[in-house]
Amino acid sequence: MEQMEHCHCHPAEHGCQSPAPALPHPLDPLSAEEISAARRILDEAGKLTSTSRFPQVLPVEPEKSVVLGFSEGDAVERRVLLTVLDTATGDAAEALVSVTTDSLLSWQALNNRQAPYGQPQYLFEEYDLAAEIVKADPQWQAAMARRGLTDLENAFAAPLAPGSFGRADEVGRRVIRSLTFMRNFAGDSPWAHPVEGLIVHIDLTERRVIRVDDDGDVPVPQAEGNYAAKFTGPARTSLKPIEISQPEGPSFSVRGNQVSWENWKLRVGFNAKEGLVLNTVSFRDGEEDRSVLYRASVPEMVVPYGDTTNTRFWISYFDAGEYLLGKNANSLKLGCDCLGVIHYFDGFVADDHGHPVKIPQVICMHEEDYGILWKHTEPGEKSVVRRSRRLVISYFATIGNYDYGFFWYFYLDGTIQVEAKATGIVFAGATVPGTPNRHAPEVAPGVIAPVHQHLFCARLDVAIDGLNNTVEEGEVVGIPTGPENPYGNAFTHRRTVLGRESEASRLADTAVGRSWYVSNPARLNHVGQPTSYHLIPQPGPTLMAQPGSSVAERAAFATKHLWVTQFDPAERFPAGDYPNQHTGDGLKRWTAADRNLENTDVVLWHVFGPTHIPRTEDWPIMPVDYSGFMFKPYGFLDRNPALDLPDGSTTHGTDQDCSCCDG
Repeated sequence: MEQMEHCHCHPAEHGCQSPAPALPHPLDPLSAEEISAARRILDEAGKLTSTSRFPQVLPVEPEKSVVLGFSEGDAVERRVLLTVLDTATGDAAEALVSVTTDSLLSWQALNNRQAPYGQPQYLFEEYDLAAEIVKADPQWQAAMARRGLTDLENAFAAPLAPGSFGRADEVGRRVIRSLTFMRNFAGDSPWAHPVEGLIVHIDLTERRVIRVDDDGDVPVPQAEGNYAAKFTGPARTSLKPIEISQPEGPSFSVRGNQVSWENWKLRVGFNAKEGLVLNTVSFRDGEEDRSVLYRASVPEMVVPYGDTTNTRFWISYFDAGEYLLGKNANSLKLGCDCLGVIHYFDGFVADDHGHPVKIPQVICMHEEDYGILWKHTEPGEKSVVRRSRRLVISYFATIGNYDYGFFWYFYLDGTIQVEAKATGIVFAGATVPGTPNRHAPEVAPGVIAPVHQHLFCARLDVAIDGLNNTVEEGEVVGIPTGPENPYGNAFTHRRTVLGRESEASRLADTAVGRSWYVSNPARLNHVGQPTSYHLIPQPGPTLMAQPGSSVAERAAFATKHLWVTQFDPAERFPAGDYPNQHTGDGLKRWTAADRNLENTDVVLWHVFGPTHIPRTEDWPIMPVDYSGFMFKPYGFLDRNPALDLPDGSTTHGTDQDCSCCDG
């Protein structure tokens, strides 16, 4: 195998990227050239007009057998799936093209005018269009004037996905709603000054206002919500510098999108919808690279609001399916988003016109110390200590007022951790100061922030020592005092096979330590048990909306902490491919097939995330709210795989007395 290229970067520099290998891999992200070629193929086939736009352009991954059987130098066919929207008519279609053979393979119209509907993702240009339509509307102007708001230049029209409520003037149409916020001056944060009770409903295809709702006369809050340094005053001087140095460079190796770090190997991917994707994750055990995950990502999230007002009851953002997480990803900055010795990956997405756009440094990768991995002290002996370290792969996306960081951590003991970081600005409304509101706490004088949830869904296409796996639910069990527990102290644990999809939509339960095991029945460890990994949830509430509500139908995936499905390449997004204005699709429909889950190719879908009751400390910008889960080896390895770690004298330099680290 060709030698991996090491990336030697230092904190004072701008990080680095390794050159891509000359030969492509089937799972490589889309390149600028491939995006351009895909668009050209459609144009030459006569499928495009001046009003054609591209809400979504995604790579199409080949079958697993092709990927797993691939050797460097093998021929690779690269395919692209393009969603094409005619903004003049609202018609939409999916096109599948091969940029390898330079051909259009299929063109399929989307049935977005009839039940169950479903619109393509929003275009960036539609946000500006919505603002133009709002500001030109006489009803909106009159509503603003009635409130004494005449400086319309500083008004901010916030375009928002409308949900699905069966209204006759909305179904089958490409609709967006707009709330209004005010800036007191150019550069002012508009979120602090909501125009309460005013909502504009817009038909984007006909470029007109459907109707305007104007309810109430709550004054616009005037206190500033600015948070940049120029508004908050001098920075504190009490924090002393922290320097992170790896004078010999990082321990990982990178070649194109292939990463090796200690025992881990994986491929880093990126696309416009899911953002960061990890592929073919394996852990080295002796001389064998043992598979753990075939593919892993966080392909959807929903942000449902718990307010009853006309202004907000309909809000339930699907930030991947309606807005595209990857297309909204940030270009990361050293010392701000990432700290230490960094390796960056660039990403390419298509703009509204189908042309490639580069997002420089969209994915950040680095190592960080993580405290004690293992330690023991015997009486009369020196302590034996080894420090933990983890590989961090992350990206950030900004969707409107919120910012989301997605972090994947790989540990030396074989553990994988997923963490979502929610920050940004809480979505604000206005109230008369001091007015009680059980749905929307007051976070600043006259500013309310409705209760809401951030429910992420991770998709783990597991491959524990191969593709044929079985999933079990584990619980700890108390034993009643009696013959089996004479002293009352005993307890045990049990596992239950989730044999079919009807059995495998589950809620977490901390009272019994409920978790889930993925095992390979065909491979046993040295104590005779199937090798397995252990999904350990950090559970919070699932979807709080009531059964039968619009959002409960559309975000059915968020009603359970776990779903398990038999693998199907068409089942990629838990709320379906087009949740925008759709009445409901995805996991609930798929699992109705009740497919077998034993000793077969399975996918775990895990829902996690915070239920946010906003507080004053969340204003004017919210400190990070953390949520996530662990995926940990359980009988996968025959013993602790980190016994051979060096002690601190090796990892921290010979000038440091680390004689206490080993006996």
